[in-house]
Amino acid sequence: MDASPIHDIFVIGGGINGCGIARDAVGRGFSVFLAEMSDLASGTSSGSTKLIHGGLRYLEFYEFRLVREALMEREVLWKNAPHIIWPMRFVLPYAKGLRPAWLIRLGLFLY
Repeated sequence: MDASPIHDIFVIGGGINGCGIARDAVGRGFSVFLAEMSDLASGTSSGSTKLIHGGLRYLEFYEFRLVREALMEREVLWKNAPHIIWPMRFVLPYAKGLRPAWLIRLGLFLY
């Protein structure tokens, strides 16, 4: 008899998508095997800014639903991993002629 474990799901690739899929599947009660050629998140994921934002710039294109969904997902991530996710302050430069100041203020208020 073979004593090797049986898994419900086999995920190939330990980048952001592979790890996210594996985590979601485990959260749903599946047995998951995650295979990565190198270290987790060492490929493309290692070059990302790792900022979890809500898509502020999408307000400019009236993508209110997308921004809302992104903000809701950001809150889920923050709730699930407060040990590695924290708020950061940013300074937004303002240059006359790009966008009116009132529009920037309105966007930040809505955000």
